[in-house]
Amino acid sequence: MHTVLTCSLHGETYAIDRLQNLSAAGKPLLAGYDLAAIKSTFTPDVVRQRNERSMWKFWEVLPVASAADAISLGEGVTPLLQCERRGEFSDYSQLYIKDESFNPTGSFKARGMSAAVTRAVALGAKAFALPSAGNAGGAAAYYSAKAGLPCYVFMPEDTPEANIDEAVVAGANVFIVNGLISDCGKLTRQACERFGWFDLSTLKEPFRLEGKKTMGYELAFDMAAASGSSSLTLPDVIFYPTGGGTGLIGMWKAFDEMQQLGWIGSERPRMVAVQAEGCAPIVKAFRDGVESAPLFPNAHTVASGLRVPAAVGDFLMIRCLRESRGTAVTVTDAELMQGVREIAARQGIYACPEGGAVWAAAKQLTATGWLKPDERIVLFNTGTGLKYNHLLKAEGLPRLDHTSANVMDEIAKRV
Repeated sequence: MHTVLTCSLHGETYAIDRLQNLSAAGKPLLAGYDLAAIKSTFTPDVVRQRNERSMWKFWEVLPVASAADAISLGEGVTPLLQCERRGEFSDYSQLYIKDESFNPTGSFKARGMSAAVTRAVALGAKAFALPSAGNAGGAAAYYSAKAGLPCYVFMPEDTPEANIDEAVVAGANVFIVNGLISDCGKLTRQACERFGWFDLSTLKEPFRLEGKKTMGYELAFDMAAASGSSSLTLPDVIFYPTGGGTGLIGMWKAFDEMQQLGWIGSERPRMVAVQAEGCAPIVKAFRDGVESAPLFPNAHTVASGLRVPAAVGDFLMIRCLRESRGTAVTVTDAELMQGVREIAARQGIYACPEGGAVWAAAKQLTATGWLKPDERIVLFNTGTGLKYNHLLKAEGLPRLDHTSANVMDEIAKRV
């Protein structure tokens, strides 16, 4: 069980026995653990021997007293898939995709919602609310349903229909807002204050981060298995599609915890934040050499998970990039959608547009020489492309008359 909540900016501590959102400074709260106390009993070998088929195999560094306390749908333990060396991928000898589409709600959002809902229910939450332009709303709806509590989701009007339908089917109360995710956030905050709902917004409560950090723990085990070693190891470079950035911050936190536990040394991957050209507040701040990222004007991109014009954890993301000697890059919508097609056609993975974005960014940084094709590289595909079918509709397909004597000739034209 976590032992302390700390303001990520000023360091003051907050009570762990009550529901908490942001610190007094309006910054995220970070959960801390007595790692020294569990170091001898929480070891890689212990984790490997557990039968738990979810991220809760790491329960000692999650907000529960035991794995049995979790509100879980089997999230986490997603595959790390080595890319086949063909086509555009031919030059990369150690390129991997961590495929988060295997999560229960089809994206990495399931990890964070499992942890957040678990802790909030334990502390007495009676209803949940959040803004969402995509997968978070659906994940919140399903974990709320698992907990037997109502969920209220505020979604921009350009949210993909699949994400809206997903949340509605789970019984969530969905409101469509004529604005951006930031406008939905304002309504969420006002509604929580008026109706007493608990705000599950990205980084505005402490535990979605804790669920997302399990990607970092898993990655160390994944890389060890890929190398045929029992010693945990990390890749050289991680490419992460960055909207709210919870996973980026969470993995960086996980690496620090693993070092304190004695699982790894001081080595760290270079972290790469990938954003869309039409919504790139973190990239701009990183390039400008500043610590915070102002609201990005006129935010637009087909990758709804990247359409986050302002993030409460901006300074934490930028700090992570600089400490890791990483970088931040943008890709166009055309490039990220081409990335989706290339990953599907060459690797057999139907990635979401955000997943396509990280592959496009990897190619970009390879071309500049920043990334070497023989490095150990992990791309995060954060969700399934099935929720974005509206962006990839097939057109101009041949129509066959199965009764025609010439049907094989028609097929031959396409062979």
